[in-house]
Amino acid sequence: MLSLVTAVIKPFAVDAVKDALKGAGVTGLTLTEVKGFGRQGGHTETYRGAEYAVDFVPKVKVEIVVPLEDAESVANVIRQAASSGKIGDGKIWITSVDRVIRIRTGEMGADAI
Repeated sequence: MLSLVTAVIKPFAVDAVKDALKGAGVTGLTLTEVKGFGRQGGHTETYRGAEYAVDFVPKVKVEIVVPLEDAESVANVIRQAASSGKIGDGKIWITSVDRVIRIRTGEMGADAI
């Protein structure tokens, strides 16, 4: 069985998370630039003397498919590397993956990751 570990983190934490995951033996991941808001609800900025609300905060989504038994440890690695202790550090969730197929070779399951 496989799991998808998805994390939404602050952009400045990407390098630390990537290095920590490589150190933990993760061989591949997908990064997507995303925008969103959580409890902080965005923030205000000043541009040319005018204050305006930024409703959607820039974040990075990290997605990694791993064997079920590695999902918790991968999530822990991400949490430790991305944590600044401040609001907006992000979220991590783990979902089940029914099937993975490597396009080039047709390998399936754990062989495909």
